[in-house]
Amino acid sequence: MKKREFLKKSAILASSTAIMPSIFLACKEAEKEIEKAPLTRLRTAHIGVGNMGGADLMDISSHAKVDVTALCDVDANNLAAAKKLHPNAKTYTDYRVMLEELGDEIDAVIVSTPDHTHAPASMMAMNMNKPVYCQKPLTHYVSEARAMKKLAEEKGLVTQMGIQVHSFYDYKLATLLIQSGIIGKVHTVHAWSPKNWGYDGPEPEGADPVPESLDWNLWLGTSAERPYKEGVYHPGNWRKLVDYGCGTLGDMGVHIFDTPYNALELDVPRTIKNECREPNGFGFPEKNIVTYEFPGTKHTAESLKWIWYDGPGAPEMHEDLKLPNSAAAKEVGSNSDSEESVEDKISLDAGIAEAGQLPEQGAMFVGDKGRLLLPHFMQLPQKIVDGEYVDISEEIAQVEKANNMGKPIRDYASEGPKHYHQFVDACLGEAETSAPFSYASRLTETILLGVIAGRFPNQTLHWDAQNAKFAEEEANQYLEGDYRNF
Repeated sequence: MKKREFLKKSAILASSTAIMPSIFLACKEAEKEIEKAPLTRLRTAHIGVGNMGGADLMDISSHAKVDVTALCDVDANNLAAAKKLHPNAKTYTDYRVMLEELGDEIDAVIVSTPDHTHAPASMMAMNMNKPVYCQKPLTHYVSEARAMKKLAEEKGLVTQMGIQVHSFYDYKLATLLIQSGIIGKVHTVHAWSPKNWGYDGPEPEGADPVPESLDWNLWLGTSAERPYKEGVYHPGNWRKLVDYGCGTLGDMGVHIFDTPYNALELDVPRTIKNECREPNGFGFPEKNIVTYEFPGTKHTAESLKWIWYDGPGAPEMHEDLKLPNSAAAKEVGSNSDSEESVEDKISLDAGIAEAGQLPEQGAMFVGDKGRLLLPHFMQLPQKIVDGEYVDISEEIAQVEKANNMGKPIRDYASEGPKHYHQFVDACLGEAETSAPFSYASRLTETILLGVIAGRFPNQTLHWDAQNAKFAEEEANQYLEGDYRNF
């Protein structure tokens, strides 16, 4: 079944006695807007509680007004660890069963699964009128991103995408500085990460026994059935693979794109080109250089060029990336390579770069009045004019005062929960989210267009945003895919 058809049928109940073949359950009662008294506490259900899901659970539950009501994971080991922390929570392996059974016993749903399950789980929850916090990237397919945005808006739901650094001081500061015109009209953005969520090798052969702790069918979810191979998919390497993840662009790209995209108030791009190896149908390219061209905004020139670099050694040397006291931009590439650990790959921390070297990850805004370097993350942006750093302490002080920002806190443990707590407060009617699906869907669409361009190396694709299709017909097949009934 095509995903587009699946989304249209999301409100139809299954006629069989099995759990719905269409996972986007929405019974008639859930279609109606039910008047409810304002919430004083938030009862949460968590789909995916291992790895990043465990971090999401920790930060959501750290809010004083949250009651963790239900936990769901296809891996019994993850579920057992989460249950120890929340012994009163009910546990499930199938999120469909959880949502059906609990209904009005939960107030909000947190989705922290591999990318291919983001939309199926989120859409089911939203069809039941549940606010949703969904990890980044919002979806696996462009069609899903647009459907999630539409449904959230139709139902007036509180939503938030899991880009927690969106709420960090330095990123908010950079956004305000760019919008104040600190480097004039921006005409180019360079962004990079040397992390490697690609795989250039062959598809594995054969099958391994599925661990007793893992429900492999539920892990696959809507994706195509395939044999289990130890260490290839679960728990960490799915990001490398086209059926489940979105590569480095969909992992670190979402974080690093976020501030320039938000600061410049961009929409989706007009053209996209990915310089990478030929597609192999299984893994994403290990190195990508993706060039986007965006329509101009009030903060940019008539059009904006955006270049993304990922993989070992990123970024490539470029005149725009030369730093003061440096002969060339990061002449020696990152020390990261394809053998880096999963822990290194999922780490947000790029560390502090040496003098004259680019940060390991970051972005460079290039405007008609200079450049602004934004390391990723928890470091102040730096202005460069005519090859020299410029003191912007006064500008920073003015922006801090005008926006009541306070001073930066260089502690992820205390800063990290803010984005999660913002979602909880919004569900309780006490705040608004800063990365709702109305914003997150556009950012995710932009990311996914670059991923699709990787299937057509060195070819410029032309995107018709109004009609949600490429001028190059052969590329449109990748905007959606098939859902497996499971």
